[in-house]
Amino acid sequence: MAKIRVGLLFGGRSGEHEVSINSAAAIAQALQIGENGSKYDILPVYIQKNGVWLAGDTASKVLETKTPLSTEDTNPSQLWQFPPQVQEVEVWVPVLHGPNGEDGTIQGLLRLMQVPFVGSGVLGSAVGMDKIAMKMAFAQAGLPQVKYRAVERSQVWSNPCIFPKLCDEIEADLGYPCFVKPANLGSSVGIAKVRSHSELETALDSAASYDRRIVIEAGVNARELECAVLGNDNPKASVVGEVTFEGDFYDYETKYTEGRSQIHIPANLPDKIVTQIQEMAIQAFKTVDAAGLARVDFFYVEETEEIYLNEINTLPGFTKFSMYPQLWKATGINFEQLVDQLVQFALEK
Repeated sequence: MAKIRVGLLFGGRSGEHEVSINSAAAIAQALQIGENGSKYDILPVYIQKNGVWLAGDTASKVLETKTPLSTEDTNPSQLWQFPPQVQEVEVWVPVLHGPNGEDGTIQGLLRLMQVPFVGSGVLGSAVGMDKIAMKMAFAQAGLPQVKYRAVERSQVWSNPCIFPKLCDEIEADLGYPCFVKPANLGSSVGIAKVRSHSELETALDSAASYDRRIVIEAGVNARELECAVLGNDNPKASVVGEVTFEGDFYDYETKYTEGRSQIHIPANLPDKIVTQIQEMAIQAFKTVDAAGLARVDFFYVEETEEIYLNEINTLPGFTKFSMYPQLWKATGINFEQLVDQLVQFALEK
């Protein structure tokens, strides 16, 4: 039986370039272990930070060293030129976190190539990436969320009369503390927790430097829970996990600094809450038309047993220590089996 040629696409033009390399290295290893090794033949394809595609030995070296390549010697004429080996790919595994990777852009390109790929398509990826579009879709589906406001960069970087009024309205509507987030960045990049009018002004200005769309959410005293979803038209939900952390909130530094956060799987929760979260995770997955995989994050207010849907991540971190594969391991699917199932779902889709 001939092996299936898998194109492992990683790196990318986002602030999560290094995270992508680590995820791809873990997936590459899984595709070469046990039964997977007899089923799949891997072609690593590395997208440099400047957008140049590299394949074969060069891409393999990046996976081995887990170190990005310098772009100093890159010829601009190489941009948008695919390595010839790309023609051999039978199924793509895009492992590109953040903008230009999980926002529908690369998914549209892969769709044009007419080759199956792991994960959500253009719609699911785009809606899952933009926090404002995501929240609007969840609201339409009747899924509970914390109170929020959406604003644009033009409102923040406006004349001295409009901006203070905007801050007054947000303050009156959401109160403190609240969270200011760029709408289209992952891994908690650019997020700020604010407790005063001056901090709100500073956080909005900072968020506007990252994105032209900004979301502000009311703060809530809650546990942070996560559930993994796997499948296409009939997705399944994993056990529920919990993230606890040192610090004021789960920002980028806390998320990626060893020892600053802890994962608890399964979370210590009443059975009825677990069931509700699993049902809501699948509903959220279907609402944005996700496919293959997603991690769905929740807030749980223990005193009132209220559950709020926070967000969906259609391409979560994928090292063996990441929450998504850990949740499935606790549910009975190990890392190698999980990667195999995702490729098979791509071929099925």
